[in-house]
Amino acid sequence: MFGVTTSDDYRPVAWMGRYPVDVTTMLVGVHVAAAILAAILVAFGAGSVLLWLQFDSAAIWSTGQVWRLFTYAFVHAPSGLLWFAIEMYLLFVFGREVERFLGRRAYIALYGFLLVTPAALLTIWGLWERCAIAGSPELHFGIFIAFATIYPRVELLLRIMAKWIALILAAVYTFQLLAYHAWSDLMVLWTSIGVAFLFVELNGAGPELAWWNAVKARFASRPKYHVLPKPRARTGGSRSESEDVYTSIDPILDKISKFGIGSLTASERRQLDRERERLLKNQSNL
Repeated sequence: MFGVTTSDDYRPVAWMGRYPVDVTTMLVGVHVAAAILAAILVAFGAGSVLLWLQFDSAAIWSTGQVWRLFTYAFVHAPSGLLWFAIEMYLLFVFGREVERFLGRRAYIALYGFLLVTPAALLTIWGLWERCAIAGSPELHFGIFIAFATIYPRVELLLRIMAKWIALILAAVYTFQLLAYHAWSDLMVLWTSIGVAFLFVELNGAGPELAWWNAVKARFASRPKYHVLPKPRARTGGSRSESEDVYTSIDPILDKISKFGIGSLTASERRQLDRERERLLKNQSNL
C-alpha cells in the first residue's frame, strides 16, 4: 500500500485460498478472539478471570506470576471495544507495512520488544510503587511509530505526513497523561516510542541521525587493510558497473513510480543521488 517489499524474509505464514495470512493478520485475530472471550466472561459474571491476566507488579514480586509480563496486552475490557476496533484496524493497516519492510523475523522481534520492555520496566518500578496495566494501546502505537520512522514523508489523514501525525499524537497522549499524573502510563508510552524508533534505526531503515552515526563510528571496529594485486583491465567493465547501479536503485525507482518522489525517506534520497552521480561519472569516462 505505502511502499515496496525490501526484505527477503517477508513471506506469508499461511494461505487462506488466494489470500495470504501474515504475522500481523494472525496478531489481529488473536487480539479479537481475546476481546470476544473477555466480553463473554464478563457477561456470565466470570470477569475476575481477567484479573489473573493483567499486569500487576505486586503479584509478580510476591507470587512469581511472570505470565503477566506477556498476557496483559491481550486483556481487552468490553467497555472499550469501540476504541479497540479502531486500534485493530490501525494495527492491520500499518503493521502489515512494517512487516513487509522489516521481514517476518524482525517484525516478530519488534512486537516482542514492544510487549515485554514496558512490562519489565514497570516490574522494576513496582519495587517502589505498585503498577497495573491491561490492554495494548501503547504497544500498537509503537507499531505506528515504527511505520512513521520507516515512511516519515508518506501523506496520511488530510495529507499530513506520517512523521507529523506521530508527533502530534505523541504530544496529545503525553499531555493527557501528565494532566492526570499517570506517571507509569507515561513511562509505558515513551518506552514504546523509544523501542520502536531505535529498533527501526538499528535495522537501518529509519532516517539518518548525525549523533547516532557518530556513536556507531566511535564504537565500530577499525577496518583491516590488505595489499591487493592490481586488477587486470577487462572489457565491458563500465557496462557491468552500470548494471549494478540500476539493480541497486530498482526498488527506489519502483517506489517513485507508485507513490511519487515525496514518499522517499532521507536515506533513500541520498542513495539515489549517490548512484546517479556514480552513473554520470561512468558515462563521462566512456
